[in-house]
Amino acid sequence: MSEPLVKIYRNELAESIHRGSVAVVNKRGELLYYVGDPYYVVYMRSSAKPLQAVPVVESGALEKYEISERELATIVASHNGEDIHIEAVTSILNKIGLDETYLQCGTHMPYSEEAKKNLILKKEESTPIYNNCSGKHSGMLLLAKMKDYPLKDYYESEHPVQKEILKAMEYMTQCKEIKIGIDGCGVPVFGMPLYNMALGFARLTNSDYLDKMKKEAAEKIVRAMQSYPENVAGTKRFDTDLMKTTKKVIGKNGAEGVYCVGVLHKGIGIALKIDDGAKRAKSPVIIEILKKLDILNKKELEMLKKYHIPLNKNFQGKIVGKLIPEFDLHSSSERESI
Repeated sequence: MSEPLVKIYRNELAESIHRGSVAVVNKRGELLYYVGDPYYVVYMRSSAKPLQAVPVVESGALEKYEISERELATIVASHNGEDIHIEAVTSILNKIGLDETYLQCGTHMPYSEEAKKNLILKKEESTPIYNNCSGKHSGMLLLAKMKDYPLKDYYESEHPVQKEILKAMEYMTQCKEIKIGIDGCGVPVFGMPLYNMALGFARLTNSDYLDKMKKEAAEKIVRAMQSYPENVAGTKRFDTDLMKTTKKVIGKNGAEGVYCVGVLHKGIGIALKIDDGAKRAKSPVIIEILKKLDILNKKELEMLKKYHIPLNKNFQGKIVGKLIPEFDLHSSSERESI
């Protein structure tokens, strides 16, 4: 059963409440803390992207095709469609002798309002490269090129690329019964307990328990995300600002209220699901968890305040309330005693 996580206040009255569940797991697979149901099975959505990139890196494709750290950060991105993202995806495709027509991620307008405005002013239509998942798809094409797999239908679940990714997901999360759906960009998406999602991020950021090749791949992915957080998301995005500010974690957003965090040097992974899928509830919960775990100091909390306690403003621009995370982290011993 989920629990209340965030209350939306207008003056002194809480007029809305977002419920959800959280799992905090260490790299040994021990559930440390939880809220609600830490074994709630949900789709990982785009929070899976850093784990999906493991077989790409493990294949040796970065070295063969001289893929940069910035480009690797874009492979795990849900990006804004800003120039830095378009340039990175274009460069990856050029290095493997392909172009944008090979991307099968579908089309939407860029997340960046500036990028969207520029397209409109130029009277140009959006193309697949502006899709927030184009980096991930370029990474899949990179793996296909490296392994000499067919380039067509690389997104289908029966394609060798997707079979390799599923195998890596099972290994990283230690989940052997992953439920498969279709993500917004057309590739397989992975359903599993929050516990396993958190374990995957604990193992990604603290790779002591991984085999040698996956350990090296995980370290490269984490380093790329830390070095180029703006490529992982973009301007005015929580993922980017969280990683830039703290230098202690990697964070990856997912659709429908999902968010995952790996805490560097602590051996801890965190997975969150907001029941109603509300975007606005995610950052307050994540910052509050990191505060409760003593991972963020006062300076970092102050710098991230707009994400921790977002202000509720009316159409006049006046502050009329706040979003406040209100929940307790339960220790695993509490769960065992129930």
